[in-house]
Order: sequence, then structure tokens, then C-alpha cells
Amino acid sequence: MFEVSEEAMEKIKQFLAEQGAPQAIRVLMDEGGWRGPNLIMALDAQKEDDEVFTERGVTFVIEKALFERVKPIRVGYTHSTLGSGYTLESELMRGVKGVGVGCHEICNSCDKVTS
Repeated sequence: MFEVSEEAMEKIKQFLAEQGAPQAIRVLMDEGGWRGPNLIMALDAQKEDDEVFTERGVTFVIEKALFERVKPIRVGYTHSTLGSGYTLESELMRGVKGVGVGCHEICNSCDKVTS
């Protein structure tokens, strides 16, 4: 399953209109830093081993093997004091120790510095 919220779709269509040429949006995995892997989006061309989703006229592509690993995917848009931007929710981060609880659950280097 691949789902895009109304607000995220509006922002994506706005962005694509500014680009001038229709392009697919690739969902891919970024290895991340201290918080681990996460999904990101980038403009790209469709490839042979991609799963393809067309949502309200916008084409999204993701490597089939990655999609099987992280599905379902939900693309949203958020507003916060740190700014606005896209959110990508998936099975990738479910059950990963430390997600949503702070860096002390991921490593203890801060404890070593303050001890």
C-alpha cells in the first residue's frame, strides 16, 4: 500500500509544476546518521526493477525489494517549530530501539561525556 495525504500531494504538485518537466518521484532509503535508516524522496526516472504508483496524476517509484521491506508507505506533510516538510512513514522504523525516545536509547556516548 502506498498513500499520500491531501496536503502532501498539493505540495508535491506545486513543486513539480515549478520544475517544468514531469518527473517521477523516487522513494529511497537513506542510511541516516545516529537515528538510523529512513525514507527520503528525490526526482528520478523509472527503472526496470521499480514498483510504480500513480497517485492523483503523480508518479512515485520505489525499488521493488525495498518496497517489500518497508510497506506500507504513507507520505504526509507536517508543520512544526522547526519548519515544514514531508514525512514518510513505513514499517522501516517500527520496533527499532530508540525511535521516538531520544538518543540515550540508541547509544550511551552522552553518558560517557557527562560522567
